[in-house]
Amino acid sequence: MDTTQLLKGVLDLTVLAVVDDEDGYGYDIVRRLRDRGLGDVGDASVYGTLRRLYAAGALTSYVVASETGPHRKYYGITPTGRSQLKQQKDDWSSFSTTVTGILEGATA
Repeated sequence: MDTTQLLKGVLDLTVLAVVDDEDGYGYDIVRRLRDRGLGDVGDASVYGTLRRLYAAGALTSYVVASETGPHRKYYGITPTGRSQLKQQKDDWSSFSTTVTGILEGATA
């Protein structure tokens, strides 16, 4: 199954969720998404989502110096981002329950 369209629909939600767990820099967030089962998530998609969420005020950013490489831009969640995360979690729960109900009805 091609999950590209499904992934687009939940990328904001999943990025906010992993950043809510712990601040992270771009590739770290990509890695955590992949480790949690979104193996098909693309780097560019996540970086674009981070920039968009930051511009919307859902994320904050700060730079951390590195002794072994380039400085890293870390992202953290803002109160606006937490509100968005809660709303999107509620929306996802309702939507997934509805789709599951339809699928179970179709196979019954």
